[in-house]
Amino acid sequence: MSTTQSDSGFTAMFAGIRSHWGWFVGLGIVLVVVGVLAFGNLLAATLASVVFVGAMMIVGAIAQIVHALRVRGWREFFLWLLGAILYGVAGIITFANPALAAVTLTLVLAVALIASGIMRLVSGIRLHPVSGWGWVVASGIVSVIAGVIFILGWPVNSLWLLGMVLAIDLIFQGVSAIAFGVALKATA
Repeated sequence: MSTTQSDSGFTAMFAGIRSHWGWFVGLGIVLVVVGVLAFGNLLAATLASVVFVGAMMIVGAIAQIVHALRVRGWREFFLWLLGAILYGVAGIITFANPALAAVTLTLVLAVALIASGIMRLVSGIRLHPVSGWGWVVASGIVSVIAGVIFILGWPVNSLWLLGMVLAIDLIFQGVSAIAFGVALKATA
C-alpha cells in the first residue's frame, strides 16, 4: 500500500471524530486535574481505588452467584458458587478493612510487575535480531526495578503507592487525550 492510500485511509477513519477534538481536550483537562488532586492526597486516592476494587469484586461475585444458580444442574455448580462467595467475601473485607486490602494489593502489584518484567526481558532477549528489541528489554528492566522497589518499601508504602500509581495514570491519560485532541484539530 502506498503512503497516499495509507494517508487517505487514516484521514477517512478520523474524519468522523475530527470535529469533536474539543471533547478530547476537555476530557484530558479533567483527567489531569483529577490526577493532580489524587497526588494532593495519595492516601485518599489509595483508599478510593481500593474501595472501587472492592465494589467491583462484590458486583463480580453477585454476577457469578446468579450464573451459578442458572446452571444449577452442572456438576461444577458448588465449586462455582463457592468461588463466587469467596470473591464476595474478599470484596466485603476490602470495604471493612481498606488498609489491609491496600497492603495486599500493593504486594500483588509488586509481584505482578516483577513477573511481567521478567517475561518482557526474556521476550526482548529472544527478539535480539529484530529492530527495537532493546526497548522491550528496557521496559522489562524498568518493571522489575519498580516491583523490587515496591517490595522493599512494603508494607509501609501501601498507604500511598496505589494512589500514586492512580494519579500518574490519570495524568498520563489526560495528557494523551489533550495531545490527541490538539492533533485532531491540527488536521482539520
